[in-house]
Amino acid sequence: MKLHNKKAIFFDLDHTLWDFEKNSALAFENILAENNVAVNVEQFVALHVPINAGYWKLYRDGLITQQQLRYGRLKDVFDALNYEVSDALIGTLSEQYVANLPLNNHLYDGAIEILEYLKPRYSLHIITNGFHTVQEGKLKNSGLEGYFETVTNSENAGCKKPHPAIFEYALAAARAEKHHSVMIGDCIEADVQGAIDCGIDAIFFNEHRAEAPVTIPQVNHLLELKNLL
Repeated sequence: MKLHNKKAIFFDLDHTLWDFEKNSALAFENILAENNVAVNVEQFVALHVPINAGYWKLYRDGLITQQQLRYGRLKDVFDALNYEVSDALIGTLSEQYVANLPLNNHLYDGAIEILEYLKPRYSLHIITNGFHTVQEGKLKNSGLEGYFETVTNSENAGCKKPHPAIFEYALAAARAEKHHSVMIGDCIEADVQGAIDCGIDAIFFNEHRAEAPVTIPQVNHLLELKNLL
C-alpha cells in the first residue's frame, strides 16, 4: 500500500537509522576498560538497554531532568550488578559515554540505500528527542548529515516527542504541510502515535516485530519503505 501525495519525510534517528544499541555497546566497552571498571561488559550492556529505555520514557514524560537520566541509568545498572561505584566515577562515565557515542557509527542495514532512494523524491528531515550536540555528532560522523534538510531536536523545539509542538516546530522548519508529510520511527508512543495525534501519517519501523495496531503501516527492514513511499 503506497502513501500517496507525500512530499516531506521525517525520520527518527536513534533505533531507526542509527544503530543505537550496537554503538552504545562499543562506547561502554571503551569507557569501562579505560576506567578499569571490572564488570562483564556484555552483562552491563544487557542490563543497560531496558534501564535506559525506562529512563528515556521518564524524560519524555517530563518527570526527570537530563542530568537525572544520565546519572540514574548508570547507577541502576551498577546496583543491579552489586558493583560499588562512587558518584564521581558515575559522573565521569556519564560524560565519557556521551562523548564516545558519536564516535561509533553503525547504521541499520539499508539506511544509506533507502536515503539514496528517497532523497531525489522527497525532502528529508530528522525529529529526535536526543541532545543537540550528541545528535549532531552522530549525523556528521556517520555520513547521514547531507541527506537531511532540517534537524529538529527536543532542545531547539523546547519539548519532546510525543508532544505535538515538536512536530509543529519540525513542520515549520521544513516548510511542510501535515497532509504531505510522514513520520518514520521505532517508538509507537513517541514517533508514531505522536505524529498521528498531530495529524501526520506515520510508519512504524518495527525491527523487533512487536505487536502493533494493524491500522499502522509498518516495516521490519528499512528497504521495505520502497513499498510504501
